Amino acid sequence: MKYTQLGRTGLTVGRLVLGTMNFGPQTGEADSHAIMDAALDAGINLFDTANVYGWGENKGRTETIIGNWFAKGGDRRDKVVLATKVYANMAPDGSTVWPNHDKLSALNIRRAVDASLKRLQTDHIDLYQFHHVDRSTPFEEIWQAIDVLVQQGKILYAGSSNFPGYKIAQANEAAARRGSYGLVSEQCLYNLAERRAEMEVIPAAQDYGLGVIPWSPLHGGLLGGVLRKQVEGGRRASGRAADALGEAAVRDRVQAYEDLLDKHGLEPGEVALAWLLTRPGVTGPIVGPRTAEQLGSALRAVELDLSEELLTGLDEIFPGPGPSPEAFAW
Repeated sequence: MKYTQLGRTGLTVGRLVLGTMNFGPQTGEADSHAIMDAALDAGINLFDTANVYGWGENKGRTETIIGNWFAKGGDRRDKVVLATKVYANMAPDGSTVWPNHDKLSALNIRRAVDASLKRLQTDHIDLYQFHHVDRSTPFEEIWQAIDVLVQQGKILYAGSSNFPGYKIAQANEAAARRGSYGLVSEQCLYNLAERRAEMEVIPAAQDYGLGVIPWSPLHGGLLGGVLRKQVEGGRRASGRAADALGEAAVRDRVQAYEDLLDKHGLEPGEVALAWLLTRPGVTGPIVGPRTAEQLGSALRAVELDLSEELLTGLDEIFPGPGPSPEAFAW
C-alpha cells in the first residue's frame, strides 16, 4: 500500500479507503469481518462508514458489524483510522422524523456521536464527517459542538461529505474565527464519468487544506467493465447504471472506454481507480467491496501506472468541465 497525508493534517492514510456501506445489506457479518481483515493485511488503514448504513429498520447495523470486528482484538482498532458520519434521521421509528434526531444541531451531534461510539465499541472516532449540508444550523453552532467533542477526546478530526465549494469555504472561515481546526477532508462524488467536482469542490478543498475522498469511483458500476460483463453473461447493470446505459450517448462513451482499455490490456475498474489516484488533491477513493475478490482488484489499482497516451485517451472520452468560472464563462 502507498500512503499519503490526509489534507493538511499529520495523519497518514492509505491511497485506498475501505467503504463499508455494503456490510449488512449485501455482505453478511462474517464475510464483512474477513474483508476488513484482508484490507488491514493489505495496508488499508482508513475505514469509512456512516451511522445510517444498514438503512431502514437496520440503520446502525454497519457500525455494529465494525464494532464487533474491533472487539475481536488483535490491535484492530489501533491500526484503523476510523471515519463515520452524522446527518441522517436516526429516530427509533424509521418512518418518523422526530425533532432533533437528524441534521447537525449541537444536540443531534452530541446524541449521534455517543450512539456511534456505542455501536462501534470504541472510545473515539478519528474522522467525524458531516454527511450533508445543514442549511438550518449555523456553522458557529456546529463548531462549538465539535470543539467540545474534541476536548472530550471523542473525536479527533472533522470532515465533510457532499459539500459544495462555497460551503467548504463557509465552514472553514467560521472555524478560523473561533480558532477551531475546521474541516480536514471532503468526501464527494468524483470519477471519470462525473467530474463536476473539478469546477469548485476540489479547488476549494485544496485551498483550505482538505483531503479529497471520492465516493462511487466506478460510477455505480458503469466504469467497471459493465458492457463486457453483459456480453460474457456476468452481472448486469442495475439501478442508475442501467438507466444511464439506456442513453445512447452514455453507452457509446462506456463502450469507447472499454475498447480503449482492451487495446491497452487493462481492466476497466482498476483503471478508474488508478485515474483518481493521479488527480490533484485526491487522498484516495472509497472502494466498497462485496467480496474479497473485489478487494483484490482494487488493490491492484494502487500499483498501476497510467501512460500519458492512456490519460489523454481517457480525457477525450470523458472530458472534464474545466475550472470555474471558465467552465461556464469566458
